[in-house]
Amino acid sequence: MEVAGNLGLYLQALKNTLILVSLSFSLGLILAVPLAILRMKGHFLVLVPVRAFIWFFKGTPLLVQMLLLYYGFGLIEAMKDTFLWPMFTEPWFCALFTFCLNTCAYTTEIMRKAMVATPSAPPGEIEAARAAGISGLRMLRRVVLPLALRRVSTYSKEIVFMLHGCVLTSVIILFDISGASRIINSLYYSPYEALFSAAALYLTITLSVVLFLKLLKKRLPEQSGAGQEGGVEMEAST
Repeated sequence: MEVAGNLGLYLQALKNTLILVSLSFSLGLILAVPLAILRMKGHFLVLVPVRAFIWFFKGTPLLVQMLLLYYGFGLIEAMKDTFLWPMFTEPWFCALFTFCLNTCAYTTEIMRKAMVATPSAPPGEIEAARAAGISGLRMLRRVVLPLALRRVSTYSKEIVFMLHGCVLTSVIILFDISGASRIINSLYYSPYEALFSAAALYLTITLSVVLFLKLLKKRLPEQSGAGQEGGVEMEAST
C-alpha cells in the first residue's frame, strides 16, 4: 500500500533512470563506431590512446570511475576557472559522462570484433558492394555496420549491465529507482515492499530491452540481406 500511495515517486525515478541509460548508450554508441574503426585501421599514434582509454574503463570498476569524476575534478584548481566547472558539479552530468565513457569503451570492442567478423559471412555482400563502386563511409553505413550490428549479440548484455549499474548513482545523491525504494523504506519502514517494487521495475525494463533487441536483430537480416543487395544493384545501375 505504501508503494501504491507513492507511485509518482517511482515513476519519477523510472523516468530519471531511463533517460540516463538511453542517453548514455546513444552517446556511447556514436563515439564507439569511429573508435572501433580506428582500432581496426588507425595509425600507431592513434591506437595507443584509444587502447589506453579502453583499458582504463574496462579495467576499473564503474563506481571508482564515477567517484573519480565527481570528487576528483573538484581537486583540480584549473577546472574551477573553465566553463566545464558548473557541469561537473552536477551529479546527473557526472553520472551521464561516466556511463557514456564506460559503455563507449565496451561497445568499441564489441563493434570492432563484429566488424572484423563481418567480411567472412554472409559471403558476397562486401564484395558486391565493392564491385558496385560503393566504398568508404557509404559502404560502412549501408553494408558493414548493419552486418556488424546483426552479430552484436553481446550488446544486450552491455545494456543490462549499464541499467543495473544505475544503482551506483545513489552514491553521488542521484535520484533513481533504488533511491526511491530507500525513501519508501525510510518513510514507512517496509524494506521488502520497497525493494521488491524496485526489483520488479528493473526486471520489467530488462525484459523489455532484451525483447526489443531480439526483434531488432530479426529485422536486420531483411535490411542487410536481400534488401541490401537490391540497394547495391540500384547503386550500380545509377
